[in-house]
Amino acid sequence: MLIPVLATATPAAAATPTVSCTSAKAGLAAKLKKDITAALASRKGTVAVGLYDRTTKTTCTLRATSAYDSASTVKVTVLATLLWDAKKHNRLLTSRETTLATAMITKSDNDATSTLWKQLGLTKIKGFLSAAGMTQTKPGANNYWGLTQETVTDEQKLLKLVTAKNSVLSDNSRAYILKLMNQVISSQRWGTPSGAPSKVTVHVKNGWLQRSTHGWRVHSLGTFSGGGHDYMMSVLTQDNSTMSYGITTIQGVAKAIHKDLA
Repeated sequence: MLIPVLATATPAAAATPTVSCTSAKAGLAAKLKKDITAALASRKGTVAVGLYDRTTKTTCTLRATSAYDSASTVKVTVLATLLWDAKKHNRLLTSRETTLATAMITKSDNDATSTLWKQLGLTKIKGFLSAAGMTQTKPGANNYWGLTQETVTDEQKLLKLVTAKNSVLSDNSRAYILKLMNQVISSQRWGTPSGAPSKVTVHVKNGWLQRSTHGWRVHSLGTFSGGGHDYMMSVLTQDNSTMSYGITTIQGVAKAIHKDLA
């Protein structure tokens, strides 16, 4: 009897994802693709990148639909949900909610986040995700908000909502989110702001988490406005040996993007 020798067949290697860019500005897409690729060429780890620049109608993506543990980047979603829900009930945030939200974003306070996450509950969080069109985001179960699964595609959708008029978030809500992201403490202002032009106003929220598989997750969300600029960036990474290694990877990508857009 002939036994088919399947074990020796080598499956076709999955193609390594490549950076994809489009732009209304001549030559910019090719330059960004080249420079982002170069920034990642010598880096280990798994990196997803999202860029959108309204001014030049430029978009870049890498692993846009790959899911990552959110770590603390989900805190922007928590705040947006809180404000979206308050708007639905035609009410302002309470002083307690304002205190919790400020600690959650500016200092990345986990206890404050847990309190707001439990207050909102999964029904409201999923309601906001649906309203925002963030169909690829899966909230963490059992109050493990840091294990929410997120993608660059959805984080970019969120940043677009925060930075331009829309029917999901009121203008006041958007301004409040941006204000807190602009007031993040100095020790947490690494990542996407690296290399940003001096005339640009920076809004940032980062996340970091070490687990037994895939090492460190290190993420950075940033929006940049002013001086003729209006763009946003999401960089999600995992399989980093240390937190600082992940930060360096993100900052290499950010510097390339800021340089090319400026």
